[in-house]
Amino acid sequence: MAVETEIIEVAPAAGTKDSYVDWPAIFGGIVLAVALGLVMLTFGSAIGLSLVNFSAAPDVSPIWVAIAAGTWLLWVEVSCAMAGGYLTGRMRKRLHDATEHESDVRDGAHGLLVWAGATIVAVIVTLSGLGAAANTVGSAVATVTDAASNVAGGAADNATAYFTDALFRPVAPAGGAAAGAAASPTPPAAVGTAVNIADARGEAARILAQSAATGSMSDEDKAYLAQVVAGTTGMPQADAQARVDQVLANVQAAKDQAAAVAETARKTSVLAAFLTAASFLVAAAGAYWAASMGGRHRDEGTVFTDVFRRY
Repeated sequence: MAVETEIIEVAPAAGTKDSYVDWPAIFGGIVLAVALGLVMLTFGSAIGLSLVNFSAAPDVSPIWVAIAAGTWLLWVEVSCAMAGGYLTGRMRKRLHDATEHESDVRDGAHGLLVWAGATIVAVIVTLSGLGAAANTVGSAVATVTDAASNVAGGAADNATAYFTDALFRPVAPAGGAAAGAAASPTPPAAVGTAVNIADARGEAARILAQSAATGSMSDEDKAYLAQVVAGTTGMPQADAQARVDQVLANVQAAKDQAAAVAETARKTSVLAAFLTAASFLVAAAGAYWAASMGGRHRDEGTVFTDVFRRY
């Protein structure tokens, strides 16, 4: 008696298809990239701290220090992203429903996800470190807030105090230090004009502050300031005028130097931001390429006999 066998084809249930994104492989690549980056940055910091001689800082060009630090950071970022991308590409489960080119694209996409995840983790760690540092110095800042508030009102006056002192420096005696020591004590008249001298210094400080804010001093203020200096120091009018001109030149030189420092800091910040963004893009490209290469080695069954060897 013949037995009839009926073959029934069961269609796969909807939603049972595996995802194209292999998250375990991606997480593994992120862990490798972050851990390797931590080790390499720590090693680089140790080398830098052991090689830098802080007493010889004037002999070291800041440009070369910046180039060396930037090159090392770029190398660390790119190499870690490539290592994590290669691991992900090698460990990713391939779904044999696409061409070789599509499989390579999927492998590279996994490398980009590794790069993105490692970058996010690095940013979180950096922000956490900055937050901890801010909390550490927060108490110290709080302890000096009251003292700082007491002197904050006089900060603008202190900025011109040095130049005000330069205006009212007394004229050295002709006989030098010995003659000054042998000279008679300060006459009572000079003591009686101490308040006038203090008023003159305050007015001169305000004139200097105004000229520093506006960028120039009127001829009337120059002439008046020279008269005040001549009257309080006893020097001739011509010498007082020369002193006023010299102090104004020093004020302008200080302003120019401060502006140059601020401009250098601005340019350095812009360059650092540009190089950081460029390094991120290079690391992303490296992660994509390394993941594609890892997927190709996975498909071809590449064995690195010189590295992985049974003993």
